Amino acid sequence: MLVAAAVCPCPPLLVPAVAAGAAPELAEARTACSDALGVLAASRPDRLVVVGPAAEAARGPFPAGSAGSFAGFGVDLTVRLGGGTGGNRPLPASLAVAGWLLEHTDWADAPVEGLGVGEQLEAARCAATGREIAASAERVALLVMGDGSACRTVKAPGYLDERAEAFDAEAARALGTADPAALLALDEELAYELKAAGRAPWQVLAGAAEGAGLAGRLLYEDAPYGVGYFVAAWS
Repeated sequence: MLVAAAVCPCPPLLVPAVAAGAAPELAEARTACSDALGVLAASRPDRLVVVGPAAEAARGPFPAGSAGSFAGFGVDLTVRLGGGTGGNRPLPASLAVAGWLLEHTDWADAPVEGLGVGEQLEAARCAATGREIAASAERVALLVMGDGSACRTVKAPGYLDERAEAFDAEAARALGTADPAALLALDEELAYELKAAGRAPWQVLAGAAEGAGLAGRLLYEDAPYGVGYFVAAWS
């Protein structure tokens, strides 16, 4: 059963070594992520599953101890998802950011595993995956990585799209109120057009949370680079 969840954005810029001189710009987001992870720890889970968007080669499960690197961003930094022997595949960037967050907060409360999901995974399959995760242990926690739209300003990665602000507002509302139905109602095609990488991971969360009766809090909401970033805690 799902007992708690944390929702965090996944830009590599969350990692100070990657952000370098721009690190202070996401300091508030990092603090909010730490607070959300504190909610996970307080829930005393038996299992923590980290879910994040991934390219085709990095989809599927990642065992405890799997490693990821930020070398592709010019930084000699390797992180792991908890303790364990890991596997042969490197973590996708979203799960590597999660690994850094967990190391940064000294996570030692439960075994950690990862799951990379495709950005175009259908809502029904996302929800089914979430239900399977929730049923995998008596007390399951989720760390859900993903960004909102990337089209909030003309300098955003996807340029300006007037639909982006309303999409992000609804996503923030659903995340902040722990509303699984609203998350599952997010339009898949629109999310893809707006480059909202968090849509599929959020819908995995929605499936896992069905019937759990969790309450939510939105801890952070901003779009500093024209990308919607949200931090939420469900418990």
